[in-house]
Amino acid sequence: MFGPNFSGFGQRGFISFMIDETTYYKDQIRIVLKRTKLFTNKYPKIILFILVTILSIYLFNNELFSEFVSTLDQFVFLGEFIGGILFAFGLTAPIAVAIFLKFNPQNIFISALIGGAGVVVADLLIFKFIKVSFEDEFEKLKKERPFLFMKKQINTFINPTLAHYLTFAFAGFLFATPLPDELSIMLLAGITKINMKTLAIISFVFSSIGIFFLLSI
Repeated sequence: MFGPNFSGFGQRGFISFMIDETTYYKDQIRIVLKRTKLFTNKYPKIILFILVTILSIYLFNNELFSEFVSTLDQFVFLGEFIGGILFAFGLTAPIAVAIFLKFNPQNIFISALIGGAGVVVADLLIFKFIKVSFEDEFEKLKKERPFLFMKKQINTFINPTLAHYLTFAFAGFLFATPLPDELSIMLLAGITKINMKTLAIISFVFSSIGIFFLLSI
């Protein structure tokens, strides 16, 4: 079922590869949606979002972009900032990892901060999109019996304040990894009342730490 064969790769080849793969997987998503009738589900946007994230991780789990990354060598700081932006998205996180490892910077602390700044820019955009586009489904989801049951159980065994901080800690862990930031932002936007300033601080701190450890490898 998955992807077409790949051959030569360069700057133009990368662009062609992206166009071909985007078209291919868009068709695959359409087929899956038609067969499973996801649009009749109560939460079509959330399900589609998860589906696209899973397919995106597979799509970019390869090393064919190495030659494209090498063209950024003369713009290291800009490349690291762009790498930070890409690091935030599940769709492009593998590309970001390749960019950071390819540059092999002398000062990994500065590089981590630059990359962290890029992540913040992307995360704020994701947050605005999710907060606006998914807010109606989040409100419906909070009223579902499974959600109410889980909330009751958590509040029974864990202090609500502690549970609140544990949610932020788990989201921070997701920020620090190459896992899609969309997941942690959906978590924070869906079950907390986080504002953009707090999100920016959490995103910058944990993402910078994650990139620092990545560069330390």
